[in-house]
Amino acid sequence: LLADLIEDGQRALVARGGKGGRGNSHFATPIRQAPRMAEPGQQGQERWLHLTLKLLADVGLIGLPNAGKSALLCRISAAHSKIAEYPFTTLTPHLGTIEIDLLGAFVVADIPGLIEGASSGAGLGIRFLRHIERTRLLVHVIDISEGARDPREALLVVEEELRAFNPELLTRPRVIAANKLDLPHDIHLSMLHALCAERGLPLFPISAVTGEGVERLVLYLADQVKKGAGGQGGALDEPSQAIGTVKSSAMNIL
Repeated sequence: LLADLIEDGQRALVARGGKGGRGNSHFATPIRQAPRMAEPGQQGQERWLHLTLKLLADVGLIGLPNAGKSALLCRISAAHSKIAEYPFTTLTPHLGTIEIDLLGAFVVADIPGLIEGASSGAGLGIRFLRHIERTRLLVHVIDISEGARDPREALLVVEEELRAFNPELLTRPRVIAANKLDLPHDIHLSMLHALCAERGLPLFPISAVTGEGVERLVLYLADQVKKGAGGQGGALDEPSQAIGTVKSSAMNIL
């Protein structure tokens, strides 16, 4: 790794230029004022570079396909991610910016859904997993509606793919967003409550469609980002500020 550019204006030297030669003006004389000669300089370094783009976002939305990540991003920001009832509706990451009174602004990245074997190339593979390496906080969106996958499996599948790609990702502060409260959900929500209590993970039941529970989640995320995402256990703070004005819309990253 030659350089990791993470700050605005940051620079890195990857190849040195050559030493300049002497142009024709150096050889000019009173008699020969425009000589047709010059001295070449020394050749500079050449290097092939492999450039990798990684998004800079405060919060990363992760989860299985159709968990409701894009719907959540659309609900909390001015982003316009494609939403449909089939897997891999989101084919590229999307960014949304949320601004909250007194808590400031933060950026959320919607990452295409993960499936078993994603770290080995299945589905959309690891093409987009690198984009969550910069995030301070991960929000794991899980579909708790009846007929959806067992929420314990949904949690474990994504955890295993994160572990296979980069074990450090599992040390990041994480929040579980139990989505689709607007649909029958009692059994799956109870299961997820027990699992999150066992693992010490904050749980936020929400509906990205109706907006139920979303404000509480967003305020918590903003508060954690402001604090530097200092941990994933313990009692949840309940910020009282109202959600502020959204400043920007989505940005597609290929």
